[in-house]
Amino acid sequence: MSFDLVSEVLSLLVYLFVFCVGLGVLAIIVLYFIDVTQTQQAIRRNYPVIGRFRYYFEEMGEFFRQYFFAMDREEMPFNRAERSWAYRAAKGVDSTVAFGSTRDLKRIGTPVFVNTPWPTLDQDAAPTAQVTIGPDTSTPYTTNRFFHISGMSFGALSKPAVMALSKGAQMAGCWVNTGEGGLSPYHLEGGADIVYQIGTAKYGVRNEQGGFDADKLRAVAAHEQVRMFEIKISQGAKPGKGGILPGEKVTAEIAKIRGIKEGEDSISPNRHPEVKTPDQLLDMIHYLHEVTGKPVGFKAVIGGYGWLEDLLWEAASRGPSYTPDFITVDSGDGGTGAAPMTLMDNVGLPIRESLPIVVDIVMKTGLRDKVKIIASGKLITPEGVAWALCVGADFIVSARGFMFALGCIQAMKCNKNTCPTGVTTHDKRLQKGLDPANKAVRVAQYQQNMEKEVCVIAHSCGAAEPRRLRRNNCRIVQDNGMTIPLDELCPYRKVPTDKPPQQARPERNIVPTMEI
Repeated sequence: MSFDLVSEVLSLLVYLFVFCVGLGVLAIIVLYFIDVTQTQQAIRRNYPVIGRFRYYFEEMGEFFRQYFFAMDREEMPFNRAERSWAYRAAKGVDSTVAFGSTRDLKRIGTPVFVNTPWPTLDQDAAPTAQVTIGPDTSTPYTTNRFFHISGMSFGALSKPAVMALSKGAQMAGCWVNTGEGGLSPYHLEGGADIVYQIGTAKYGVRNEQGGFDADKLRAVAAHEQVRMFEIKISQGAKPGKGGILPGEKVTAEIAKIRGIKEGEDSISPNRHPEVKTPDQLLDMIHYLHEVTGKPVGFKAVIGGYGWLEDLLWEAASRGPSYTPDFITVDSGDGGTGAAPMTLMDNVGLPIRESLPIVVDIVMKTGLRDKVKIIASGKLITPEGVAWALCVGADFIVSARGFMFALGCIQAMKCNKNTCPTGVTTHDKRLQKGLDPANKAVRVAQYQQNMEKEVCVIAHSCGAAEPRRLRRNNCRIVQDNGMTIPLDELCPYRKVPTDKPPQQARPERNIVPTMEI
């Protein structure tokens, strides 16, 4: 290369550098005048240009904390240790740790499982029992899996995320819940068993007036993969408020599936307009039983619970077609998607309190064999799942645990269209990082390793399989650092044996049957 050519290249670089510096200075001057003349933010007005870094650091703090500053067990809603277990389970890598637990075993409410000196040998372990939901329906559903995928709608989740969940569920043999956004082709594509959730807006099965369209219900039920229907009364992120999907996430495809307008916020009513009493909920369950022929249950966050006892006493009186086949108990600290902080932080009982209440009410009303109980809400590690089985749950479902399996990094952007891992965004550029084929394997491995690790806990307690865990297999840490048995903290309430539930039911006024 000649000296003249080198000289020209260096001169060009100098001119480019000077131009960039000049452009930068000009940008600073422009920003300076913008900041000192605006009146919305005091920091920027008093400290022009430099003050902008404050807002940048505030936004980036969510990411820096989880990687550099927070201890393994400090973060909310899920700490690094919990996320790390979910990631390892999804990847199928070694889950052992060294040098002792980092968990504070003196923290109030911590479950401690009661091991036996004679744990179950591998050759004595029993296969996980099969459970049938809706034995009185024309198409009952039977499964031996106890850990499943909770409701996350297409819209809240991206297309590749739904595809990965569906295929992963099929590989693992568990079900996937559609969430309230209706049945998309991507739920069906993976071949998994499906629970169709009916939200308060009845997306996918609604008529023009917002009620049920029987023909649409039958069309959904005609899919062999759709095994059950779940009426959403409320969910943990926003008890007392309907679903929220920001307009920027309502694409043409999502709008068509839901039956709404493209680009407009999708906001569901805060309850089913035609259901305002326990009796009317039973009427809806009966209607869905008659139209679909499949198991029907409901999902609710428990706050007040007198209504639930009224509902189950009345169901016992009316008969199987009015009785829910399952109840999904969601925790007040649930939280996928978009929700007002006021509700997310302050409303609804956490699963630790509500699940024992529901189990006991179902037992008290004599419907324990008929009504299956599904636990939901931050149960993403074997400890939480095993605890729920001890309390009396038949199944456990998780949303955020499977989001971690998909690659979620807890960026807290679920309500935006900017999810950096492609899980909750419809930005094609961001979605390309989520390969459905690869993530489906991780979804399946997370489910399988969860059930495997819960079996380890059960066998340590002397139970031949997880569903044989009972409340006396678990103790709960109290404020003095000592533990008490779970069956002492939450004693079972049994139905009287000297008379049937119909006669034991308290007298009360019955509201006339509703019209669907």
